[in-house]
Amino acid sequence: MALKTGHHNLAMPELPEVEVTRASLADRLQGAQVRGVRLGKPLRWPLGVAPEQLHGRQAGTLLRRGKYLWLPLAGSDPAADATPGAGLLLHLGMSGSLNLADTPGEPGPHDHFELHTSRGTLRLTDPRRFGAVVWSDALQADPAAKLLANLGAEPFDPAFTPLQLHAALRGRRTPIKAALLAGDVVVGAGNIYVSEALHRAGIDPRTRCGSLSRPRCERLLAALRLTLARAIDLGGSTLRDFKDAHGMAGAFQDEALVYGREGQTCARCGGTIRRIVQAQRSTYFCGGCQRR
Repeated sequence: MALKTGHHNLAMPELPEVEVTRASLADRLQGAQVRGVRLGKPLRWPLGVAPEQLHGRQAGTLLRRGKYLWLPLAGSDPAADATPGAGLLLHLGMSGSLNLADTPGEPGPHDHFELHTSRGTLRLTDPRRFGAVVWSDALQADPAAKLLANLGAEPFDPAFTPLQLHAALRGRRTPIKAALLAGDVVVGAGNIYVSEALHRAGIDPRTRCGSLSRPRCERLLAALRLTLARAIDLGGSTLRDFKDAHGMAGAFQDEALVYGREGQTCARCGGTIRRIVQAQRSTYFCGGCQRR
């Protein structure tokens, strides 16, 4: 299967929304047996396997890597399973959400994938159809390996240190906001969260990566972790469509200090929050306390 992977790491929902989804599904899906599959309109990439080949498989522990979810699906007879490490790699795209319900009702026009299991129906709703559900024989085999190959470090990984962040940014001339959004240094920090983390760290989003000192990288990584952790606690951000697997919207956007607050007063220094456009994305920052 040919996969074009150029911009998959710029999509919404971001890491907090995907982690909230994972947490709301993991316990309920664990051990569920697949009883059927329904495919709606084509998603970003094809499933890559005949739907009936999933029947009888049992769900393992739902994992997250970056903004992808990995659902292991072992055969009902482990001794006879030719693909014991196989599973489904899921991506919510720009506007997708997952829901697990005992009685989900008739699928609507935006419900494009359903996994019918002994624990209920897992349904992907995706109005813009940039999401994906892809079969892979293993997480380390293509297509999963190809899709995950260029992802940066997990922000909460204790092995990812400020020194490593500084080394990854050294020599880059791109603005720090663009580098963080690209996802090849650290994954999952989207437009809202990068704007908020840079404000917390006191760094102007236009600052060139290579000019950031080690102490500023330490503050930046701490700010990213605090921002993403708070977003997870609040159920993520809901600007358009996102809901968790229980149907609940996120609330982080209500606590944003700079995002969407152009012309308002900075709560930290009293300066005025500005909006600029970087790489066709709105950037919000305070010109008073965020320095280059």
